[in-house]
Amino acid sequence: MSILMGIIGIVIILAVAFLMSNDRKLINYKGIAVMLVIQLAISAFMMNTSIGRKVLDFITSVFTKILSFGNDGISFVFGDLAGKGIFFIQTLVMIVFVSALLSILNYSRILPFGIKYIGGLVSKITGLPQIESFTAVNAMIFGDTTALIAVKNHIGGLTPNRLFIVTTTSLVSVSCSILGAYMQMIPAEYVLIALPLNVFSGLIVSSIVAPVKVEDENEVDIKAPAKQGTLFEAIGDGALDGGRVALIVAAMLVTYVGLLALVNYVLNGVIGLTVQDILGYIFYPIAFIMGIPADELMRAGGVMGTKVVANEFVAMLDFQKMMPHLSEKTVGIVSAYLISFANFSSIGIVLGTIQAINGEQASRVAKFGLKMLLVATMGSILTGIMVGLFI
Repeated sequence: MSILMGIIGIVIILAVAFLMSNDRKLINYKGIAVMLVIQLAISAFMMNTSIGRKVLDFITSVFTKILSFGNDGISFVFGDLAGKGIFFIQTLVMIVFVSALLSILNYSRILPFGIKYIGGLVSKITGLPQIESFTAVNAMIFGDTTALIAVKNHIGGLTPNRLFIVTTTSLVSVSCSILGAYMQMIPAEYVLIALPLNVFSGLIVSSIVAPVKVEDENEVDIKAPAKQGTLFEAIGDGALDGGRVALIVAAMLVTYVGLLALVNYVLNGVIGLTVQDILGYIFYPIAFIMGIPADELMRAGGVMGTKVVANEFVAMLDFQKMMPHLSEKTVGIVSAYLISFANFSSIGIVLGTIQAINGEQASRVAKFGLKMLLVATMGSILTGIMVGLFI
């Protein structure tokens, strides 16, 4: 029954995107079908075959081993505090180490070339333009702002529909620099599965809502991401960037968790409900079409709503406490859904990035900001449904 519900959920997401489309005649139905098949194939292979499970376990073990090296550095700096369960030290400081690793790979041109040609492959098999495909793949590694900066030379020439796809797909992503933090909060295998699925989820829903016609276009410039002159500069810049991200996330968590506690205190005293309870009712039907068991819909819906109004870290902190009491299916679906930057604060981040690149295009992004968030959230829902089909 849950599988049938998941299939119905996919149909509903596609139908809503179709109804929102601003040019249905241009929708690339073949490309959409290809991307859906690829998502199903990735999910089935990684979760329902012995070889796929071994591959996933191997990738998870590699990431775990890499993170253990970062823990050595954390233990050296913080000593006994590293094992005390302090969230900032145990989870967020890992962002510094992973960010430095990514900076090394970026400096060495390994990541830029890989992203370019993977993006080119995605473009060929889906029939979507190179810029959109490149941004979706790039966002999977570097997150929304860096993915947009990497194509800054092309932003000014994008049509409104192409700009919508580029910004929306950047939201249906996360930066690999914070994967280590995620993997210490929710099951690592769902974090890793969500990464490639998000690439296609973002492209599917956004290219239905804002379809584009593929025309001749310039080669994607891959020189922009790497700016350091030496390897040691790359390591230093990556570590400092990671440190800034860790502090920003910590500041946001202090603010959002504190405000949620304040609002919950008031709401509980007035109407006997919390923000999570209210969001649970709002997201109840969404959780239902994702295939989540009936007795867990309210709790799952509350977490999903928290992610949109706050951010994924706040939602993960709540979800971490619930996971021991939830089914594996709910844990998998919600975990995959949480791996994206689709929340209200990200609208401002994307808008600010585009503003720094091209003021005229920023005014367009401001007009479709809420629509961008809605479609990006639909992409996260699609990713969660895909994972749930094979649990």
